[in-house]
Amino acid sequence: RKRLLEHGLDTAMEHGNRGAYRAKKLDGVAEAHLIATACSSAPEGRNRWTVRLLADEMVSLGIVDSCSKSTVHNTLKKMNLSLT
Repeated sequence: RKRLLEHGLDTAMEHGNRGAYRAKKLDGVAEAHLIATACSSAPEGRNRWTVRLLADEMVSLGIVDSCSKSTVHNTLKKMNLSLT
């Protein structure tokens, strides 16, 4: 129903990739903050950043309202970055 209202009848009737219209969690600015944070030194008491720590840091810095581990993982993967 939502697809019908937002994109019209033809799009709503397609059985293809329904997730294509899902809004991105991180825009370019948020991705830049994520990458800068991932490349910075790890928090005190930690040897390295984890995906969960990065997601929590994005929220605590007020860059996003919520951020999942998979969003962080997919963004790092898209940028060919590794936490190891």
